[in-house]
Amino acid sequence: MSSAAEFQKLIFDTLKANTAVMALANSVYDSIPTSPFGAKTAYISFGPVDTNEDDADCITGVETTLQIDVWSRAPGFVECKRLTDLVKKALHRKSLELSENALVDVWVPLVRVFRDPDGITSHGVVQVTAMIEETV
Repeated sequence: MSSAAEFQKLIFDTLKANTAVMALANSVYDSIPTSPFGAKTAYISFGPVDTNEDDADCITGVETTLQIDVWSRAPGFVECKRLTDLVKKALHRKSLELSENALVDVWVPLVRVFRDPDGITSHGVVQVTAMIEETV
């Protein structure tokens, strides 16, 4: 499995296992279904991913940045902000482990909340960056 795919799976599993995150979010999606909100007013999905080579002597390394999107239809920004904060707390500087590659560090350099163009939905963006030592 590629390190980027393994990193996304780790984030997916971590967020799905977090009871505080899942108390607000209907689910975490890689592929968004027709009715993603379900019985709740928020859900999480995966956005773009960027990878940059970060090799060192005898080490194949990569810096991967993954965008996590938070969507809320609750009035105002409060629910979206709560959920982006919970996502950050679940991932920022946590001791998480990959099974095939080595996760050196993980951090959240950016959290952003804004109104979606539909005028109803709040959209949160959580950027998660990881330094990964890839197995050769």
